[in-house]
Amino acid sequence: MMTREFADLHPELRAVARNLLTAGHPDWTLLTQAGWPGLEIEESLGGAEVSFAETAIVAEELGRAAARSSHLGVSLGIGALLALSPDTGRDEALSAAAGGTELPVAVLSTGERPSIGFTLTAGGLSGTADFVPDATEATRLLIPAQDSEGTPALVQIDPAATGLLITAQPTLDETRRLATVTADGVQPTQVWPFPATQHLLDRGTVAVAADSLGLAEAMLAATVDYVRIRHQFGRPIGSFQAVKHACADMLVQIRVTRRLVEAAVDAVAAGSDAQTAVSMAKAYAGETAVAVAGKAMQLHGGIGYTWESGVHVYLKRATLNRSLFGSPTAHRRALATRFR
Repeated sequence: MMTREFADLHPELRAVARNLLTAGHPDWTLLTQAGWPGLEIEESLGGAEVSFAETAIVAEELGRAAARSSHLGVSLGIGALLALSPDTGRDEALSAAAGGTELPVAVLSTGERPSIGFTLTAGGLSGTADFVPDATEATRLLIPAQDSEGTPALVQIDPAATGLLITAQPTLDETRRLATVTADGVQPTQVWPFPATQHLLDRGTVAVAADSLGLAEAMLAATVDYVRIRHQFGRPIGSFQAVKHACADMLVQIRVTRRLVEAAVDAVAAGSDAQTAVSMAKAYAGETAVAVAGKAMQLHGGIGYTWESGVHVYLKRATLNRSLFGSPTAHRRALATRFR
């Protein structure tokens, strides 16, 4: 599928998503009615059958609103299912996800070095993953693993299965729900061959980069609005040269981030080797979001440090995003290795 096949629909998708998210804190039922879980799912299974490019737009708008939802974990779960060959179990799971009756969540360690920490033997599934998005909300867990011969597999697990422990991991960012998932001889409900682990990691990495882009743009817009109305010495502080330069620097960083994120989204949506584009986007977007949110807090002055301003919500989300699916340092190290 061409990654820009539905580009004409992107402005409308952005507008609808922005309106929905700014109206309050929508629950999963409302997001399902908007069709977000089913964006990439086949029409025959109740989805819209578009591409990852449209899923990335939703991720960007979720970041712009600093919204709390299960979208990241579920979109990864759906991505894992879409990478499988069609069969009855896979199609039933996708249909239920599109209809909002189930939340399939992919279990991936998303820390400094995302990795596959599970093995599947005759005794069941064993291993641990840390900082798993939305695992506590899942109705089914999809766990990339390796069997005793080192062959990659996707293992479906019931969250209530014996031997499985899901422990919530509190973080400073209250807009994300992360957990540690530990399996000790858990019996799977289904096992599929799964050669797409790297593609799944790339999807998650780009989704977080898009989220960072959205929140950075939101912070720049909020800052520009504020410096227009805040007066010092009888004039708007936005008229001061130092403030103008700070906002201009934020804009330049965001524009570079958008180009890098769009390139990474296109690479992932096309199913090509996306690791270089993904690492470039994640490294730059992670640092940009933290820098922009920090500068926004500074330019808001004293009010920026208060609970009421809301800037702290974006700064904490940006800081967590910077670490999820690998830090900027980790991605630059990976880039250096690839180009060496």
